[in-house]
Amino acid sequence: MPFAAITYDIKPGYEKELAAVFGDFKRVRSSRVEGASGEQAGTILATAVFLRDDTLVRVIEYTGDLEAVARHMASQPGVREVERKLKPYLSRPRDTDTVEGFVATFKRSLLNTVAQISVRDLPAPA
Repeated sequence: MPFAAITYDIKPGYEKELAAVFGDFKRVRSSRVEGASGEQAGTILATAVFLRDDTLVRVIEYTGDLEAVARHMASQPGVREVERKLKPYLSRPRDTDTVEGFVATFKRSLLNTVAQISVRDLPAPA
């Protein structure tokens, strides 16, 4: 299962406030990601958020098409609420008020995958 990591440039010194923003996160309605025609385009399996100094990173474990995952996230009320609550703490504004803006920001914020290793990728024991 692939992972994606996106960064947020934030103002340092707000660790407690940022932890509260993500602590109140409302899960997505469904982990099922639909494509443009309503077909299943992927699944969001897990997310995690990491913070240090002026960098916040959201890691997403998913299956399927990453752009469809980004579009799905853009339409979720909990994700939109987090993006709204993060605005005062951002050192670089993010255009996430529309689906198109969210997807473009997601792509710009995406870290390059250098390596991914999982026990799920090992062959089954004989």
